[in-house]
Amino acid sequence: MSIPANIVEGRSQGSEKDFGRFLRYALKPACELEYHLTVARDIGVLPNKDFTPLTTEVVEIRKMLNGLLKSIATGTPKQERTVVE
Repeated sequence: MSIPANIVEGRSQGSEKDFGRFLRYALKPACELEYHLTVARDIGVLPNKDFTPLTTEVVEIRKMLNGLLKSIATGTPKQERTVVE
C-alpha cells in the first residue's frame, strides 16, 4: 500500500519536483517488497510458482516508476491529467 499511497500523495503536491520526490519514496517500498518476496520464497512460505510472477510485477512497477521519474526530469510533455474529486 505504500507504493500507490506515495504516488497519490506526490501527485497532490504543487510541483513536478515534489512529485518526483514522492516517486522516489515509492521506489523504496517496491525494493523492500521484492526483498520480502525473496525471503518468503527462501524460507519456504512462498512457492516458486507464485514468487516468479509476483517478482516480475514488482520489477515492472519499479521500471514504470523509474520511467516516470525520467520523464519528469527531462521535462517530457505530460498527458492531460484528470482530477477526481
